[in-house]
Amino acid sequence: MASPAPLVASISHQMVALQTLQLLQQEWGWGEGPGAPGSSRGPDHVAATPAHRPGPIRSRLGPGRRAGEECGGGGTKNGGAGVLPVSTEVEVMRGAEGGAELLPFPRDRRPCTLARMAMRSALARVVDSTSELVSVEQTLLGPLQQERSFPVHLKDSVEFRNICSHLALQIEGQQFDRDLNAAHQCLKTIVKKLIQSLANLPSDAHMVACASLRQILQNLPDT
Repeated sequence: MASPAPLVASISHQMVALQTLQLLQQEWGWGEGPGAPGSSRGPDHVAATPAHRPGPIRSRLGPGRRAGEECGGGGTKNGGAGVLPVSTEVEVMRGAEGGAELLPFPRDRRPCTLARMAMRSALARVVDSTSELVSVEQTLLGPLQQERSFPVHLKDSVEFRNICSHLALQIEGQQFDRDLNAAHQCLKTIVKKLIQSLANLPSDAHMVACASLRQILQNLPDT
């Protein structure tokens, strides 16, 4: 029986990347979350982490940024409550015992432009494709790896995780666009290499797995 260790490690890195991207969507007010209508992520997928992250990502809007019109949905996810304009990086609420508590990062509500709509679509495409890839690896490739070994390029998944981590620390601009494109291309590379690894294993099960992987590629067109 072949060792599934490389595939398991690869999936682990991709799941970290997926959680990072889902959290990024939530903080921008762009995420629908697992199980939402139209979402391709099922209950077996890893759930997104809570929309509360310490560190540099909290300075995304920056001091002095006022709330404007939101790009896309997400304005009623908090029970319809309005979001007050913010002039500091975080809002502070006085707790029951008098201690200060950091509130969740405010959702992005800047005016929606064609460029931002395209960026939102590109990010959603990478998130959905990553989710589908993890699902295929867990349900199809995992059992196959136990029967017969095939190459798994672990370093590509590590690179993908690192790119997504760097992307989550960026604000809108050229660097964000470059990181998002790099994540897109790296994800395509992972899928293509998996297809190549399965090419020399002609069986019904491998054909099904390859077909599923090719379907993911169709959702990742050249940019």
